[in-house]
Amino acid sequence: MEFNLFHNLLAKWGVGERLINELELLFFAVAVTLLILLVNIICRKIIIPIVKRLVRKTRNKFDDILFDEKFLKNLVRTLTPIIILIFLPYAVDSFPVLLEALRRLALVWLTISITILICSFFNAVYTFLSAKDVAQQHPLKGFIQMFKIIVVCIGLIVITSILINKNPGTILAALGASAAVLMLVFKDTIVGLVAGIQLSANDMLRPGDWITMPKYGADGDVIDVSLTTVKVQNFDKTITTIPPYALVSDSFQNWRGMKETGARRVKRDIPIDMRSVGFLTKEQRADFISKGWLEADAPEDTVNLKVFRNYLEDFLRNHSRVHQGLTLLVRELQPGSHGLPLEIYFFANTTVWAEYEGIQSEVMEHVLSVVPKFGLRVYQRSSDLEKHD
Repeated sequence: MEFNLFHNLLAKWGVGERLINELELLFFAVAVTLLILLVNIICRKIIIPIVKRLVRKTRNKFDDILFDEKFLKNLVRTLTPIIILIFLPYAVDSFPVLLEALRRLALVWLTISITILICSFFNAVYTFLSAKDVAQQHPLKGFIQMFKIIVVCIGLIVITSILINKNPGTILAALGASAAVLMLVFKDTIVGLVAGIQLSANDMLRPGDWITMPKYGADGDVIDVSLTTVKVQNFDKTITTIPPYALVSDSFQNWRGMKETGARRVKRDIPIDMRSVGFLTKEQRADFISKGWLEADAPEDTVNLKVFRNYLEDFLRNHSRVHQGLTLLVRELQPGSHGLPLEIYFFANTTVWAEYEGIQSEVMEHVLSVVPKFGLRVYQRSSDLEKHD
């Protein structure tokens, strides 16, 4: 932009050369400022509303998330340093040092604006993918944070190269020489990044998984997986944070398989007093046959505990809340000083905690109440001592 007419007019009025140059620079600053304000007003009042209306009419949901208010404002902010850089070559060249400083500041401004814009794009990608099934299978937040860190690092390198007027390659070489220091400073971030990749690649952890890790007091659902922390909301609504590398280096229990199966295991044992185990009497045999607990042609030396085991297995196989597609056992364990443990092993057809506990209690209550009908006794130490008093 030439200021010859303005320059000549001021010179005729007897204004000094230096003052003329300063007035020209002021005129340029005011003109560029007004242009920036005009462009911003047009973008915010006209272009952004038009873009938002057009986006809402499309079927694609990603553009609704991408071109939200925040992203569009960040996009508009990049126009200011671009306008300055476009018009700086036309400014008066009487202040070369000032103009060079303004050029560098505008480049720094543009780099920061572009970095923020790219990070906004990654935020939109994360928001879009969070509603998809892929977000339930992979901890995407850690990867998005990794990409944002890379973008920010590149932006810092470019800004540094602009300020010190050096090639970015030279700065990268200097950073390579100080890699050991950088690794020490960003140790947690680097280790967390590697651990996050391992957790995702091996499908060890997903948002929403129920995990148990007693070492860190964690027993609940994973609500957030980032580069440096894994947040677990315990069942008492407290939040436990675990470093990702701890999940890789230490052991933890993931209950995802149980949820995917739709069943939860019940494993309980009832101690049977061994002194109550014996062959059926004629009365017991007739009674059990009449109730359908024993076949009429069963051997004479049938043991009451065997009939009880068969009864329990049949009871569980006909229970509406017992999963019939998974393992179901009623077995005897190693006898000891506390009687003969009779183990009941089955899966409830729910993973809802309250329902699971209700099914487990219902089964155990039935078992304990039916034991005496088979001529058996549950071993209980206090009653056993009373018997010998």
